[in-house]
This record gives sequence, structure tokens and C-alpha cells, in this order.
Amino acid sequence: MKKIASFTVDHDKLEKGMYVSRIDGDVVTYDIRMKKPNMGDYLTDSAMHTFEHLFATYARNSSLSDSVIYVGPMGCRTGFYLLLRDTVSRSEALSLVKESFAFISTFSGEIPGSKRKECGNYQDHDLEGAKKVALDMLNVLSSWDEKKMDYEA
Repeated sequence: MKKIASFTVDHDKLEKGMYVSRIDGDVVTYDIRMKKPNMGDYLTDSAMHTFEHLFATYARNSSLSDSVIYVGPMGCRTGFYLLLRDTVSRSEALSLVKESFAFISTFSGEIPGSKRKECGNYQDHDLEGAKKVALDMLNVLSSWDEKKMDYEA
């Protein structure tokens, strides 16, 4: 079988940040890399689960909600994918991610969609862990711009 594009990226060189992973027609996939790959430090299942609920809720309630296609974690537990329509600029996508992470970093209260009837694993959440990851990524992305969104060769 043909190797998929994301497996051609040298993960040993990949740093935390936000990258354009691929463009398919009018859909742009962003790689939001929250952990350096293969270093033994990964998102915990519980924190990642909570992060997903909060990130997806914020993004789908933002001014760009009509352009949000998907928000979800990577199976390797090093980050998230954000799929947006190509009508959203890289700068707007970066702003959405920063706003989402600021929201997560200060969130308090009931996690959206965390009741038994709303979630398939409703007891597995870690709000404090999600907040810690959001704060770390806000620091990483504070100096990020669209010029840094291409993978290095």
C-alpha cells in the first residue's frame, strides 16, 4: 500500500507547534502538536478526553463554527487535528486555536458533554490535566505565526 502523507513527516524532528498537515480540496488539516513525538511524554487519556470536549465545544461555538469540520485527538497522544474549510486563513486558524486554548486553560464548571447520556466514557475526564496542557501550548504558540506552519524538510 501507498504510505499516507502524515507518515512521511520525520517525527524525530517535529517540535511542539501548529502545522498545516494537508490540504484536500477545500479542507485544511492542522496538526496541533502538543508533545514532542517519541520522547516518552504523552497526553494522558483522561486529560486528552477533557481537552477534546472543551476544544470541540469552543471551536464549534466560535465565529468560525461554520468552517469547523472536525476537532479530535491523534491516536499517538501527541496532539490534535483541527480540520477547517479553506475559507479560514492560517492566521484565523491560529487565532481560533489560541482562543480555544485560553478558554480551556481557565475553564471551570461542568465539562460540556460529560454526562452519561452524552459521552461514551463519561467517567474518564481530567480537567486539571487539560488546563495544564492548554497553558503549555499557549506558551508554545505565543510567538507562533503562519510562517512557522509548514513542516521543516
